[in-house]
Amino acid sequence: MSSSPAADPLAERVARLPIWFGRVEPLALKGGITNKNFLVEDRGRKYVVRTGGDILVHGILRSSELAATRAAAEAGISPPVFHTEPGIMVIGYIDGRTFAPEDVRNPANLDRLVDLVRRCHRDVARHLRGPAPMFWPFHVIRDYGHTLKAGASRHLAVLPDLLARAAELEDAVGPIDVVFGHNDLLAANFIDDGKKLWLIDWDYAGFNSPLFDLGGLASNSEMPADMADAVVASYFGRPVDDALRRRAAAMTAASLLRETLWAMVSEIHSTVDFDYTAYTAENLARFEASYASLKTLERS
Repeated sequence: MSSSPAADPLAERVARLPIWFGRVEPLALKGGITNKNFLVEDRGRKYVVRTGGDILVHGILRSSELAATRAAAEAGISPPVFHTEPGIMVIGYIDGRTFAPEDVRNPANLDRLVDLVRRCHRDVARHLRGPAPMFWPFHVIRDYGHTLKAGASRHLAVLPDLLARAAELEDAVGPIDVVFGHNDLLAANFIDDGKKLWLIDWDYAGFNSPLFDLGGLASNSEMPADMADAVVASYFGRPVDDALRRRAAAMTAASLLRETLWAMVSEIHSTVDFDYTAYTAENLARFEASYASLKTLERS
């Protein structure tokens, strides 16, 4: 993780948290596009301080994020939580290498990644406390549609077509198994400490189809089709037949459509310094390519 000196009121609040034993100097961590994070070292130990409140337009509830983070720590796949208060969560720092998309695409990492995703799906729910959050991507897409209409988005002309294709994709996915998903498998949410892989950032965690995480793992790091097939085959422990391949491809396209609408909503509502317009264009192009690939599969 790269960092730079922080000098703002939020950093001062972090520095005054009651858990520190002495004076600390928070360093702002780069890369967050839904919240602002800091690195703090206290008595020789490092911590990450995640800051930010609920973001209702994205369905982010910090109470659900906290419950998922604690459950994932209990499951041994995420660092522990040391302190919380409104708008603040302090977790352990993982001294390791943050993955980049090329690491996710590296065949040498495939089994490790699939094992970590499987452990997330199998183990986190066993430790989860409180209300059960649900992350159904097609509901998220429909809700984003309402938000874009209410906000007079510049994308209103293309919205009916995108929502119609979302309904088509939901039908193509069909009945699902339900697991506890991470639902945001960007490469940067994996950290390798040299001995094991860790999974961080549980903002969107909730019960979902396993196909969403598998599709997100593939699409977020632009895996080639044969490797995306290998991920699905490894996860389910069997060769991928045509029916499963089409269902997985439909969910992969849905994951890219959801990311596209996420960016469109962020154009209107986010105050983070990030080029959401370019991110919308990038994800829309990737969705169109994924959707076209699905249509090719359906005709074959």
